[in-house]
Amino acid sequence: MSRRIAACLVAVGLVAGASAPLSAYLQLSVTVRGSVTPVKWTSVPVRWFSSTASAPGVTSAQFQSALAAAFDTWEAVPTASIAFQFAGFTSATPSEDNDGRSVMGFEDHGDLDRTLAATGFTIDTITGAIVESDVFFNTAFAWSTTGASTAFDLQSVATHEIGHFIGLGHSALGETEMQAAGGRRVIAAASVMFPIAFGRGNALGRMLQPDDVAGASASYPDGDFDRDTGSVQGRVRLGSRGLFGAHVSAFDRRTGALVGGFALNEAGDFVIDGLAPGTYVIRVEPLDDASTDSFFDDPGLDTNFRATFYDRVVAVPAGGAGPSFDVTVTAK
Repeated sequence: MSRRIAACLVAVGLVAGASAPLSAYLQLSVTVRGSVTPVKWTSVPVRWFSSTASAPGVTSAQFQSALAAAFDTWEAVPTASIAFQFAGFTSATPSEDNDGRSVMGFEDHGDLDRTLAATGFTIDTITGAIVESDVFFNTAFAWSTTGASTAFDLQSVATHEIGHFIGLGHSALGETEMQAAGGRRVIAAASVMFPIAFGRGNALGRMLQPDDVAGASASYPDGDFDRDTGSVQGRVRLGSRGLFGAHVSAFDRRTGALVGGFALNEAGDFVIDGLAPGTYVIRVEPLDDASTDSFFDDPGLDTNFRATFYDRVVAVPAGGAGPSFDVTVTAK
């Protein structure tokens, strides 16, 4: 049996993603025999096709080149085993589901006036394996491969979508501000997988951050990743109860690397994997820089609490986790 799901990147404002919580990172997932199972590719290299469609200012050849560079960025993660293979150009479109080809291409979706791009999946609901994944880039927006100030950077957006393509959900490591005309503007992002894009002419999204590397490596571990990295584990509490959906981040005091996770059950439990051994500062905050629907399906997520630092530095050993700890937050 198969199932179709999707995830999106927005220019301004907010849209719902289709991710479901599993572990430290928001991995896209399905329920298999009553258990939440991450969706992922089970054989590599993953073959992808490039559409022959073009857009104003971007030829099909330029599109393919930008997508290839974005795929190369994820494949270059040294602690992840994911790999890709360009399979050729095709006249097929990303909207042609279940055709056996993973197609990247431009499409006109003028009705989706806040969605820059979206990734769709056909999932084997027995195993959680990705069978096919297609990505469209919305020609309702202007695109560029050369850094034009009036257009969105294709490679940056493609890098985000390929994160979805390999099964990653959204990261909350970003800061935004409200705009007078509505929506939010991204001030800074510490993850390519932040659900709101940088503005036109900005190519910062081409470079993976530690949070992205940890997510890809946890999903597709390679070499000594599990032995050489460690984790933090604990629980977020609001008064006497656990707090589902709280965003937890771990800051490496030596390198400045920032990796995020979430409290992913009603007890408020969280685990953040893929951390370099060392000491970390732990911060818990509500999801207030993007719609909670971009992370969780639960519309009643509690965000009415104050950002809180854990009052101790946490040591992360190689190949395991230190003692579990509680972080207690207070209501606003």
